[in-house]
Amino acid sequence: MLLGEREIALDLTGEPKVIAAGALCWRVRAEQLEVLLIHRPRYGDWSWPKGKLDSGETIPECAVREVMEEVGLEIRLGIALPETRYPVASGLKSVHYWAAHVSTAKPRPDGKEVDGVRWCSPEEAASLLTNPTDRLPLEALAVAHEAGDLDTWPLIIVRHAKAKPRSSWARAEGDRPLAATGQRQAKAVARLLQAWHPDRVVSSPWLRCVQTMGPYVNARKPKFKTVDALTEHNAKRKPGKARLAVDNLFEKARPVALCTHRPVLPLVFEVLSQQMTNSMSSLLPEKDPYLAPGEMIICQVSRRNPRRIVSLERYRPFDD
Repeated sequence: MLLGEREIALDLTGEPKVIAAGALCWRVRAEQLEVLLIHRPRYGDWSWPKGKLDSGETIPECAVREVMEEVGLEIRLGIALPETRYPVASGLKSVHYWAAHVSTAKPRPDGKEVDGVRWCSPEEAASLLTNPTDRLPLEALAVAHEAGDLDTWPLIIVRHAKAKPRSSWARAEGDRPLAATGQRQAKAVARLLQAWHPDRVVSSPWLRCVQTMGPYVNARKPKFKTVDALTEHNAKRKPGKARLAVDNLFEKARPVALCTHRPVLPLVFEVLSQQMTNSMSSLLPEKDPYLAPGEMIICQVSRRNPRRIVSLERYRPFDD
């Protein structure tokens, strides 16, 4: 879908001096796609809600925070959209974008950075946007909508945070807890998960997995369930049951996070790969340890095409 005739420079290379993040909020009204533009009085321009990273936050966290601060919307990140780059006074600026569905909530401009908002069609938005590079994520969003890949729900795979060493633990393996570093990572995992705020959490019952998800469960109060098939021992003895536990995540088509162990991850990725294209499945980790402690894979699953994974991302929580 072409949204106008202006050309966009794509040859901006080098290390960005400024990193920012934001979202293209979208909705469907009268069967027509609409996107939310903001007007910034300081620059006199029309653009997307976005802003610079704060110290100690990840890029997804930044995107969610900026949308809340600028237009008062609590969003759940959807598919990732193309990054934009353009020169600013301090050097090259990089902005990371996501799609974010808005159902009934009304945007509330903060009155300082943003003095107005406007819902409009992609074509109208393309003509209003001041910075031509802002049309890159818009076009990707419109294409995803036409393909039925825009309306999604997140399925998140988390490797448990750093646990106490096996060599220094003499009691039951299922009772081995997080190390002090892992406890800090668990808090960072909770902050990062807020960007997708899954309302279901499925976990291995072993303590280190439960503790990894504990801060998020306590803060957000999602439905929490432990599944014995996801422990290291059970997955090794009965891998079919572990695969089935992962496959069951697709049944309810609701945002969910699963926390398990490094040795179980190949079984998890095997199931996920069956629901995505070959090119996307090639992006799944293939080498041990697959994910770092506390690291996560975010899959966006299409609502129009059930069980089809249309977007894949990988993030480590911020860890100081």
